[in-house]
Formats: sequence, C-alpha cells, structure tokens
Amino acid sequence: MAEIEQDTLHRFIIERTNVRGEWVHLDATWQALLERGNYPESVRLVLGEALAAVALLSATIKFDGSLIMQVTGNGPISMLVVQADGQRSLRGLAHWEGEVPMAGLAQQFGNGRMVITIDPGKGKERYQGVVELVGDTLADALRDYFARSEQLPTQLWLTANERRASGILLQALPGESPDPDAWNRAVALADTVTDQELLELPAEELIHRLYNEEDVRLFEREPVSFRCSCSSERVRNMIQNLGQDEARDIIAEEGAIHVTCEFCNAQYHFDAVDVDLLFTESGHPGSSQTRH
Repeated sequence: MAEIEQDTLHRFIIERTNVRGEWVHLDATWQALLERGNYPESVRLVLGEALAAVALLSATIKFDGSLIMQVTGNGPISMLVVQADGQRSLRGLAHWEGEVPMAGLAQQFGNGRMVITIDPGKGKERYQGVVELVGDTLADALRDYFARSEQLPTQLWLTANERRASGILLQALPGESPDPDAWNRAVALADTVTDQELLELPAEELIHRLYNEEDVRLFEREPVSFRCSCSSERVRNMIQNLGQDEARDIIAEEGAIHVTCEFCNAQYHFDAVDVDLLFTESGHPGSSQTRH
C-alpha cells in the first residue's frame, strides 16, 4: 500500500460525467486542534467530522474570505463551530457540558440547527443558510442541508478518530450529463466505503477501490493546515472599540485586560500602561460615546 499523504486535499472528476469529488485527510491539522481542547471522545469525533466537512466544502467554491459551519443546540453539546479560508487553513472548537453520549445528533445537540456562512471577502455580500439539524450523523445533516437549499446535489462521507479526520465529497455539476445514471452510480459506490478505508487508504488507492470501472482524473494535492486568524492587532482593535473609559473600568476591576482566543488558546494581556499607550497612539478620544 502506498504511503498516505498527510494534511492533503485532492480533487477528482469522473470523466464523461457531471460528477466531481474531493478527498481530504487531516493529520497534524487535526492534532493541532486537539491540543487546544480536552475533548471527550464523543465530542472529538463529531468535531473531527465537522473539520473534514468544512475542508471539503471550502474546496467547492472560489473565495478569499471564509466558510464557517456552526451547529448549536440545547443538548450536551451547545455549540460547534469550524472555519476554513481560501488558503485551506482550518480552525474549530466545541462547547459541551456534562456527559455527551456516543449517539446520534439529537442526543448530542438536542433541538439544534446548522448555519453555514460564506464570506467571499473583499467587501462582497455574505451568504448564510440556516436549517434544522436532522439525521443521525453530521454527513446526514449536510445532505439534508444541500437538499433543502436547492444547491448542487452533494453527498459527504465523514469519519474521525484520535489520530486523524478524513472524508469524501461528491457533487453533481449543473447541466445535462452524457451519462444520466452517473450520479446515482457514483453515490452508490461511495456508500460502500468504510471508516477504516477513509482513514487508512491513500487517495489514489481509495478512488481506485471505489471507481475502478470508471475513468477518474485525480488532480494534484493541495496542502491543508491549522491556522488561527487571531492577532494582537485584532485584540487592540477590540479594546479601542470598547472605548478608553470602559477599558479603564475593566483594568480597575481586574488589574488588566486578559483575552484568550477560544480557537488556539493564544493569550493577550494589556495592563494600564498598555491601554493608555494604545489610545494615545491611535488618537482615540479619552472616552467613548458608544458602548459595545
């Protein structure tokens, strides 16, 4: 068996059909996320599937901004959010309380909903789709999302363990296909994939296993990585938006302003001198007329 490519996304198309696909494998990317949160196994698995899903979905569109998938509910997992940008950088986190069962989405999230937001960047209009959370798995929920949103027919197969996360996406392109049964055939063949195959087989070997009777073109690898977009500059802007009066109130109560990024656990600290310099250098007035 060929060595598996780590932290990689591959696109592929089935020639002479309207079916395209993607395969993703997250290794160090997944481990970097896990290092930033002590997740129980049940939370870890659905978070890994979500991270693989967002990597796959981000590859179906061209954009410079971000694609965010957020799942919220009133169950043990109250929120899960994952994000990808146009450079294939990923990040994510989940909030939970108490024991989260190894069960379906309804038992984990309760009455939940899924929100997918596409921010193209460069001042372009954002798109947001919101649906109720249905199905036993995240792949089920995403299939329902695409069916409800009347976008291109899309199917996903997702899995994760403590070492890696992986997935396959199939999508039917618009227009008439020279092979009208191609989509149904491609989905039926992908339905035979196992979690172990998704996690252990290299892209070329897995695609051949599924589609050995099809003419498949596999494109060059695209690297995927974990990266957080937080920065000292963003935190400085946040403090400036508070206004100097409110910033001073926080320092008077807590001694300093402490900000911890939920995605990567980076910590930012600003004491009284830092805040005074911040407002002096920025030219902001001594008090804010607007409270946020």
